[in-house]
Amino acid sequence: MAALSRIRHPGSERDLIAGGHVQNLEVDDDGVVRYQFLLRSEDSGELVKEARAATEAVGGVTDVKVNVQLPQMAASGGEGRQGGLKPGSVPAPTPKPGMLTSVKQVIAVSSGKGGVGKSMVAANLAAAFAHAGRAVGLLDADIYGPNIPLMFGVNRRPHVSGGQGQELIEPVEAHGVKLMSLGFLLDKEQPAIMRGPLISGILKQFLEQVDWGSLDLLVLDMPPGTGDAQLSIAQSINLDGAVMVTTPQDVSTGDVRRGVKMFERVNTRVLGVVENMSGLVCPHCEEIIDVFGSGGGEALAKEMELAFLGRVPLDPAVRMAGDDGVPTVLSAPESAAGAALIVVRDAVEERLKALAEA
Repeated sequence: MAALSRIRHPGSERDLIAGGHVQNLEVDDDGVVRYQFLLRSEDSGELVKEARAATEAVGGVTDVKVNVQLPQMAASGGEGRQGGLKPGSVPAPTPKPGMLTSVKQVIAVSSGKGGVGKSMVAANLAAAFAHAGRAVGLLDADIYGPNIPLMFGVNRRPHVSGGQGQELIEPVEAHGVKLMSLGFLLDKEQPAIMRGPLISGILKQFLEQVDWGSLDLLVLDMPPGTGDAQLSIAQSINLDGAVMVTTPQDVSTGDVRRGVKMFERVNTRVLGVVENMSGLVCPHCEEIIDVFGSGGGEALAKEMELAFLGRVPLDPAVRMAGDDGVPTVLSAPESAAGAALIVVRDAVEERLKALAEA
């Protein structure tokens, strides 16, 4: 308690104990410390890391278990099945911030790790919904890897309109989808070097100061993992659901499992699981080669009682579409991957309808 009381909150200058951030602290006979950490909407995840480091530095401490609580979780009264959620509970909708008041539904496309094709799925979902006549936006929330501009074949900077203090960013439009990405604002090959609080500020600006207009659906291409960006978005907006993307092998499904738990703990419903790179069809003999194994995503969905939204095979059409800047569902809808992605779009639409009617 003494070590934690030496850490000051950067906003209020109160220490973590006096400010009520640390709750239910316990130490067992083996030196394992457990406590809940209340992370408010204006806080950075760095505050939790600082608290953990201070706890670990105390003599005799062998391990530290921190259960991060968001404000709505702390108010729910009790741990429930997933740290603040009661089984089967659905949070009451919260007002959409800023320019999202005319957006009917918002979904996140996420993964536990990078390199599984999350951005590809997000881009094709957005393009497929737009091709079906929906008004769609796509927000590239992957600050460190903003690939959406490349996937949609656009690199122009967005226009800013309005007077001082009232500036609005107009999204870039391509293939019928309104787009916003940090990639539009960075020079080519310029890295995004920034800490958690700055990332949170950028995402807040993209949510509140982009003139999205009237949309049927806004798709968020989330960064991999369960860090500041995910917490910032979950605390800023009521998501209608999350789509989890994985490849079949255990190293991917294990990370996605943690991602599912994270969304449950921030009161976001998981719409289902997409298994990407599920197999490669040999162009010569048409034999399916399971490069990354088979069935891992479907098995994960069954284990966690989630909907399985479909599998997308390895397909050269996906690589060509990404390089050419035209999503696969538009450039090669008859290809194996293109047809599979349309099936995923239909499955997501059915899940959104079912949850809306529940």
